[in-house]
Amino acid sequence: MRPLAIPVEVALADLPRSAGSPLFERLRASVDRVNRRTPLPHEAARWHTHTLGGVERRFAQPITFTPYASVKPCSARCSFCSENLRKADGGTPASRLRPAPDYFDGLSRALQALRGVPLSWSLSGLETSDDADWMLRLLQVLAASESHGPLVEDRVLYTNGAGFAAPQGEVLRRALQTFGLSWLELSRHHHDGATNQTIMRFRPEVAVGDQAVFERTARQLADAVPLRLVCILQRGGVAQPQDVVAYLSWAGQCGAGTVVFREFSRLDDGYRDNATARYLRAERVSMDALLAACLDDREVSRDWTLESLTEGYYFWNLRLRTASGLAVVFESADYGAMHERHATGDVYKLVYFADGRLCAGWEPGHDVLLDTRIEQAQTHA
Repeated sequence: MRPLAIPVEVALADLPRSAGSPLFERLRASVDRVNRRTPLPHEAARWHTHTLGGVERRFAQPITFTPYASVKPCSARCSFCSENLRKADGGTPASRLRPAPDYFDGLSRALQALRGVPLSWSLSGLETSDDADWMLRLLQVLAASESHGPLVEDRVLYTNGAGFAAPQGEVLRRALQTFGLSWLELSRHHHDGATNQTIMRFRPEVAVGDQAVFERTARQLADAVPLRLVCILQRGGVAQPQDVVAYLSWAGQCGAGTVVFREFSRLDDGYRDNATARYLRAERVSMDALLAACLDDREVSRDWTLESLTEGYYFWNLRLRTASGLAVVFESADYGAMHERHATGDVYKLVYFADGRLCAGWEPGHDVLLDTRIEQAQTHA
């Protein structure tokens, strides 16, 4: 289901905490529409009821399904990576789980159990492309499921590009075209290669860490699928209006049709005070402050056209367009709002982990909707 354009006064009645900023209030008078991706509790037409694991549940529309990639440690070691956050209540983090040999059998069973549920593929986790053979098998299984499983709208991959600059890069690009990828979100957190390396910290053997290799890889990807470049705002990286201008100019040269600037996700008190949480506090750049500074600087924003605001179940963003036609998104997210939504018992997110469990969120073992290991055992009993 496409995001619905609705009157602003209706949208504001049920915004997540992250959308309650003064900047949002300012922007809503300057855009043509507000898109609400999250259904109100009483909007029956925007909920899909489906029985999963013997339990009838409500699935928000739209909703995405993530087969969490964790075959091996990520090729980058970003200090801000949310996969390194740890919940205070313990549990094995998703990034530490490795798929068993029968992983894809379990994934197929989970997808069959979702037969008829409208959703979109959202391929992420660690780095999906780090293991090309695993990624190719994943695409095959997902594509095969579309004839007897969920009803799929969009197909999106989030990646740092490592596998596409490796020997099987061309094979992966062709596979994405065959898969019908809607767009690819390619992470690069600064337009200067050396600065980006201090942020993403690619392992020495990973070719895409090199600036020239990355730029060539990005252009190759842009020739194959719609390309969005993603930049996470932070001190020492993109932090000032002039940084935004420079990044946008460079992104256009790389073939991107869209650039997404994201703020570090805001945390609630459910996380341990580890190195990642401390990095987020110390290096945060406020998206509200940076975007306001850009909008107030006529030299930066005079050719920008503000198009829309979108509110999701734990994020909000502004979409605009530059004079060159480049789409630009500024986005803020709030994990506290996300956890509040998950606690309602309705399903806003689907994640299939390497341990064979399908969950309604990003924490393995929490909000388990289906355990394919149990399903398999019962089948063979």
